[in-house]
Amino acid sequence: MIGIFDSGLGGLTILKSILKTLPDYNYIYLGDNARTPYGSKSQEVIYNYTKQAIDFLFSHGCKLIIIACNTASSKALCKIQQEYLPTKYPNQAINVLGVVKPLVKEVIKNNKIQRVGILGTKATIESNVYPIEIKKLISSSPLCLSGRQESGVRVYQQSAPLLVPLIEDGWLKKPETKMILKKYLHLLKQKQVQILIPACTHYPFLLKDIERIMTKKCRVLNPSKIIASSLANYLTRHPEYEIKSVQNPKLEFYTTDDIVRFREMGEQFLGRKIDEIEKVIL
Repeated sequence: MIGIFDSGLGGLTILKSILKTLPDYNYIYLGDNARTPYGSKSQEVIYNYTKQAIDFLFSHGCKLIIIACNTASSKALCKIQQEYLPTKYPNQAINVLGVVKPLVKEVIKNNKIQRVGILGTKATIESNVYPIEIKKLISSSPLCLSGRQESGVRVYQQSAPLLVPLIEDGWLKKPETKMILKKYLHLLKQKQVQILIPACTHYPFLLKDIERIMTKKCRVLNPSKIIASSLANYLTRHPEYEIKSVQNPKLEFYTTDDIVRFREMGEQFLGRKIDEIEKVIL
């Protein structure tokens, strides 16, 4: 069983791509909709919320969990991997993965990239996780030995605190949302970034608008496809988790908020019917 956790509905963009890439596996999706967005909350609060979510998913049989939330990945994942899992779940073949490293790896594939743009929540941007990981991976990459230095890559970040609430509240196609998005992207466009990371799982819903605003001069990553591909590769490399394909895969949904609203918005985001949803308290 593979668990996918997000602070709200944005993680459904990840799930949608994963289901296309790896359809024959059992999945559980947990959306902490009652406490979204995480982006404006403190690191301590985000860490505690994330612990509660992964405990819930592990208790429901998950062996591998994807934190499909940039905020939780940047603010909680490292501590969970290094401290919480070894203490709470010692000697168990389980793991928790985030969304940051697969996206950073995609960025550094091209050694001609010198200006990188990050669009994210307040918490993700303040964590500096993307500049840190970009520098770390470049310095350890063989490309660095062939003349590329991390000092030659400039990372420009832009916080976009209004986008998640607008998307969650169904304002995706409103002209006001497009105006706000254009305002947020102005700095990154001005800096002539060559590649842009939409560092929030909600932002793929705005992918076409982001591409249009940034023009063809900038490559806008599709996080959902990259994460799905990364997961497929990870499962191949880690048979110890014993996560195997099945003939009749299960797909379970849980939310901490209103079931009707989750179904209405979730079916729109996922592009398919959601049969059963259970409300839970973490």
